[in-house]
Amino acid sequence: MKKVLSVLLTLALLGALLVPFAVAESQEPITLTYFYGAPGDQPTADNKIYKKIEEEFGIKFEFEFLAGDLDETLGLKLQDMEDLPDLFDGGNSAETLIDAGALINLLDYVNPEDTPNIWAHIEPQKNRIITHDEDLDEDVMYIIPNYGLGEGDQIVNEVNGPAFFIQKQVLAWAGYPTIKTLDEYFDLIERFIAENPTNPDGVPYIGFDILTEDWRRFCMINPVQHLMGRPNDGEVLVDVTKDDYPTETFINQPYAKPYYKKLNEEFHKGIISPDTFVMSYDQYIAQLSTGTVLGMFDQTWDFGNATNALKTDKKYENTYVALGLIYDEEQVKDVLPEGWKIEEHYVNGSLPNLDRGAGISVSCKYPERIIAMWEKMLSPEWALLMNWGIEGEDYSVVDGRLTMTEEQFANTTDNDWRKANRAYAIWDSSPKRQGWIMEGEFAGQCWEPGNQPENVFGLMNDYDKDFLSHYGFQKFGDFVNPPIELAPYGEAWQINKDPINKDYQDFLNIQDTQLPQVIMAPEGEFDAKWDAFVEAINPSCEVYGNFMHDEIMKLVAAYYGKAE
Repeated sequence: MKKVLSVLLTLALLGALLVPFAVAESQEPITLTYFYGAPGDQPTADNKIYKKIEEEFGIKFEFEFLAGDLDETLGLKLQDMEDLPDLFDGGNSAETLIDAGALINLLDYVNPEDTPNIWAHIEPQKNRIITHDEDLDEDVMYIIPNYGLGEGDQIVNEVNGPAFFIQKQVLAWAGYPTIKTLDEYFDLIERFIAENPTNPDGVPYIGFDILTEDWRRFCMINPVQHLMGRPNDGEVLVDVTKDDYPTETFINQPYAKPYYKKLNEEFHKGIISPDTFVMSYDQYIAQLSTGTVLGMFDQTWDFGNATNALKTDKKYENTYVALGLIYDEEQVKDVLPEGWKIEEHYVNGSLPNLDRGAGISVSCKYPERIIAMWEKMLSPEWALLMNWGIEGEDYSVVDGRLTMTEEQFANTTDNDWRKANRAYAIWDSSPKRQGWIMEGEFAGQCWEPGNQPENVFGLMNDYDKDFLSHYGFQKFGDFVNPPIELAPYGEAWQINKDPINKDYQDFLNIQDTQLPQVIMAPEGEFDAKWDAFVEAINPSCEVYGNFMHDEIMKLVAAYYGKAE
């Protein structure tokens, strides 16, 4: 289907491409439908940034935010290929849209001459972003990465990805200890609950939550690779120290067992509630927003709404610190892969968020208008507007520095304020300027207010300043090691698994159904449950592991081949 639609679309575009790429100053007003592949809030009718977008580009948006299961929702939408949303963000299932032929090839519009801002944005990573459609013998780019194309050196003021999280009040209560291992982490949570079973309002604390809904099952699955000392490769462990990049699924390996054994023990101690395995994402966020969940494994971006809610309520002690926990090597020394050394590496080198963000659907009648909008939004003027807001209202320029008051900086994490004052859905899904401002009047400063040096510590709330001072830190990124060099294949979770879809779905389904049962296994039955799980999942693990190794080697070869 994708191939046929791509051919038809290419033929239809030939005439349009004979005309110089340009957008007239006075375009007819249009309304674009926009599907956003995650839960979200509708902007207010008077949102000031969307008003500016309408004034500048003549574009209004009708947003549909995800409600329910992502894959089921995408499946329903793809039943009518002639009535797709104009802008289509498939979230973590974007490959479904690409394989169905639902998105246009953006390279029919994007090139160095006509879209210099977009091209400059993707050029440093184009070897990864632009792929090849062998059937049509053409280069393709269906989505411009929405994150990861930062400018300048990587900024790590906080951990934005995976980690074991713990409430700040728990560390404060214990005298600000340094926690490095899984056993230390759970021991601290246990001791805190034993002495503080409820919050000041009498609501019981929950020791550790495990989110398992849909693709967010990574909260249950992924910790093992990080405990082994690797950044996020999805569901496989890759030995990057060897030229042949040995690759294996980790969930069925002996070194995974100690983690789930620990969860089983914590379950029987009441630290983990059975309810966690049936929670929806919305229920999970609501629970975190109350400040009663002491710890979880997750990725920072995944629970941002909960963090913002806690900050808005000034419950800073209930917000979280990201910890880079690893196994105590003595715990797993007899089951480590040959030559494996455990060192904490939670933060990877910067990489593009491949196939994540908004694509333009084949139903859209105005792709050139969207491309022109993105091109302008990557200009310094619009990058400041989308990141910082309106000068004089949301920030000021003092002695050449971008500055915010304490109130203005607090607004940036206030969900209600953002509904009226930020174009968050557009900003989140679209290509954007990130990292350091490299040239112009604000060179040496940061595109994102949260990374601006004056804001990172200077406008931090007093609780966080005091908290960090006990560790001798000035940023929360100091709790983990600096980024390591990105592997030539990027991160393996980005690899499309469709060629082995049946085996991959078996792999996921066995985890979804059996791992919670392993974690909740009655005392004395854990070993038997674990062995049965491993036996059940081994066949799909073998297919998946071999496939991922082959794909990783292709990416490595392509990366070095293109780089020569």
